Amino acid sequence: MTLPALHNTGVVYRRILSQFPQDISLAFAYGSGVFKQHGTSQGQMEKNMMDFVFAVDDPVTWHTMNLLQNRKHYSILKLLGPTKINSIQNDHGAAVYYNTLVPVDGRIIKYGVISTESLIEDLMHWKTMYVAGRLHKPVKMLVQNENGKLRAALVANLKSAVMASFLMLPESFNEEDLFMQIAGLSYAGDFRMVIGEDKSKVANIVKDNIEHFRSLYNNILQDCPQAVYKPQQGKLEVDKSPEGQFIQLMALPRTLQQKITKFVDPPGKNRDVEEILLQVAQDPDCGAVVQQGISTIVKSSSITQSIKGIATAGIWKSVSYSSKKLLKMWKGWRRRKPSVSHMS
Repeated sequence: MTLPALHNTGVVYRRILSQFPQDISLAFAYGSGVFKQHGTSQGQMEKNMMDFVFAVDDPVTWHTMNLLQNRKHYSILKLLGPTKINSIQNDHGAAVYYNTLVPVDGRIIKYGVISTESLIEDLMHWKTMYVAGRLHKPVKMLVQNENGKLRAALVANLKSAVMASFLMLPESFNEEDLFMQIAGLSYAGDFRMVIGEDKSKVANIVKDNIEHFRSLYNNILQDCPQAVYKPQQGKLEVDKSPEGQFIQLMALPRTLQQKITKFVDPPGKNRDVEEILLQVAQDPDCGAVVQQGISTIVKSSSITQSIKGIATAGIWKSVSYSSKKLLKMWKGWRRRKPSVSHMS
């Protein structure tokens, strides 16, 4: 099974991609500059920054070529050279190197570079959930080479998102409940949702993109033995028995299982993962434990990646980017603030 992709790449995306070194194993665009979000007009959308991620097999060579082609995209870190840029990329935060507020072909873009190896690890094991979390939601897939391991990891990541969400949802629910849960996974514990992000972000992502979510998850839901999926009614029922929850817990990515076992198993007891997850499966608070595990992963990577982002963007771009985020959060808050009716 291959990942359903939105193949209509369009001239805008092809023109932007043509500005970069072409040795890319996976490229996708995401965010409010790419997909319409609830409460955003087409005109606003076209003014929003476009977000990209490029996975590359050899980051040192890619940065070497990109520094020759697009030196202005980099902060003062460009003076350190491509090998040091690669170690900053791999050794800190979520293994992604971002250049932000970059003017390309009449649009403002932000692009992150990650090694194909780090991407596969995040998709399979949710080590940071930073890029894996973005790929839980619809993206515009621009380049996808024939790397079988990467293709399998992309599908495994979607299956993991479904399993984690099942554990946090009741026995029966509708598609929108599921897609809201999935879209919210990578924001659980993200400190930027406290300051700097529009709090209604998850609802805004899902509401106008139900069809895109459906095309991404339809095959997985149809084939899932843990659930009964009725696509015509948009309804799902999931096995909430201890046996069913144990199967779902055993299907979760390795890092998340490790976080869960750390919460539940007292220090020094050293039981095996299977025994601990069997205990969790029988716990009425099973869903809350899974949520806590995800929050721990996301919180750590969102803080470290944001600190790294100040260095990779440069101080002035960081201030500009953060102020735009805060303005967006303020507008979202104003939209949701109830109007006070005055009594005469």
